[in-house]
Amino acid sequence: MHLQAMLKEFYHGRRVLVTGHTGFKGSWLSMWLHMLGAEVMGVALDPPGTPSMFGSLRLHELMDSRHTDINDYPALEKTLRQFAPEVVIHMAALSLVRPSYKNPLATLNTNILGTARVLEACRHCPATRAVIIVTSDKCYRNNEWVWGYRENDPMGGHDPYSASKGCAELVTASYIKSFFPPGEYGQSHQTAVASARAGNAIGGGDWGLDRLIPDCFRALHQGEAIHIRYPSAVRPWQHVLECLSGYLMLGARLCQEGPRYGCGWNFAPMDMGDIWPVGKVVEHICRLWGNGRVVTDQGAQPHEAHMLCLDCTKARIDLGWLPRYRVARALRETVAWYKAWSEDPSPQRMRAVTLGQIQTYMDAVKTEED
Repeated sequence: MHLQAMLKEFYHGRRVLVTGHTGFKGSWLSMWLHMLGAEVMGVALDPPGTPSMFGSLRLHELMDSRHTDINDYPALEKTLRQFAPEVVIHMAALSLVRPSYKNPLATLNTNILGTARVLEACRHCPATRAVIIVTSDKCYRNNEWVWGYRENDPMGGHDPYSASKGCAELVTASYIKSFFPPGEYGQSHQTAVASARAGNAIGGGDWGLDRLIPDCFRALHQGEAIHIRYPSAVRPWQHVLECLSGYLMLGARLCQEGPRYGCGWNFAPMDMGDIWPVGKVVEHICRLWGNGRVVTDQGAQPHEAHMLCLDCTKARIDLGWLPRYRVARALRETVAWYKAWSEDPSPQRMRAVTLGQIQTYMDAVKTEED
């Protein structure tokens, strides 16, 4: 079955709760679920600033959006109990490396204990059949290997953010063993839990501070130089729809086949030719935009991994997931979104652009599957 047909068949009319729906990835996911006909509720704080993907699309008009902090456990549990979601996709997090140095306690609290609170609320929601905890490629203990990390490699973390994501994985594994044991599925519980680790997601509508892609487009839009810190740092770049398609496929499998899919999953580029250094990514964006000037910042910078990539063989073989866009195509789609926004940022226009890119992605999948 083609991806588009499979996702629509499963998610149409299904209750899905997304934490962190006001963020970049959460907004794209919420828009896609709305397009598939799901009944979507979002739980999150307000977007961190203006503009935002959530605001650009006026997503609050298309879904049930709740201003709820995942660290407020009573409110979180009440929301799940009332909405009774069948699928929960947990994406709420403090998601940047450099700010985690400035506010480590908030990062650790939200990303570790916040994850535990979401799992605990799901434990007390009988309607929930599938839970996906989204962490990060930075959850692995980084040895600066040139090959990709596999799902059974050790967790780790040099900086507070990376450590928080490694700990979130451990918390998830402990909840699976303690409260959602596969051997008791269908007896003491009916919930399958998995974690998802993705590479660097890029796409239109990311306005996060201190992130490469939004920093590029802010500078280009304002006619300023683009400042980069580590031009030779290598990352597994992928369009945001790539990892989101993996999350959606995983959610369906968890509901349909239970704990067989209840484990960790990597979603990342499969071709090493798509793992570009930062400098090459920025230069390519400037060419697509039509101009731009790049400056490499000098001086001491907080530690960041130089080499980081994931092995997604398991997702390809066991889940049937495949990345569909090469990094050049992902960058082209990203630039097209921001150019459309710079010409006409109205919600009607940006909804049309966003839905069009989702449809184009699904059509591309169908063409390749044919």
